[in-house]
Amino acid sequence: MQLPSPREIFSRFEKGECDRDEVHAMMALHARELIGEMEEDHQNPAAALIEMLLARRLAGRLARRVGGAIVREILVALSEVEDFSEARYLWNAAHPDVPLHCFFRMRREPLFKIVSIRSEGDVFQVAVEHGSAEKKRSGRRSFRLKRDGEWRLRVVG
Repeated sequence: MQLPSPREIFSRFEKGECDRDEVHAMMALHARELIGEMEEDHQNPAAALIEMLLARRLAGRLARRVGGAIVREILVALSEVEDFSEARYLWNAAHPDVPLHCFFRMRREPLFKIVSIRSEGDVFQVAVEHGSAEKKRSGRRSFRLKRDGEWRLRVVG
C-alpha cells in the first residue's frame, strides 16, 4: 500500500477517519523520506546542484510563459488527483514561501516535470512526464483543467 499524501492524511483527519497519533505517524514517514533525500544530496552535491538548476530553469520557463501563480494553481489541482502518485510531492504547492522549482523532479525518481501547458480559453491542457528517470520507462500523462464555481482550477475528465 502506498503512503497517502499529506493532503489526504489531513483530509482523513478532518473527516474523523484517523486520530492525531496516526497523523503524526504517517507524517513522520514523509519526513523520513525527505531526510533521506537530503542525505543523498549531501553525499552527492554535484548531482543535487544539477537537479536544482534544471528544476529552476523549468520553473522559470513555465512562470514566464503562463505566470507563476497559474503554475502554482496547476500544481495544486494536480495534487488533488487521486490516482496520480506524484501528487504526494505537490501537497503544499499553494504555499507561496516554497519556491516553485522545489516541486519539479528532473532526474530524481520519481520524475515529475510539466512538459507543456496549453491554454484554450478557460481550459488548460497540461502534459506531464512522471515516473521512472529512464527515458523509455517514464510515463506521460495529460490533464485537462478547468475553473469551478469557486474559480479554482480542477482536473476534469
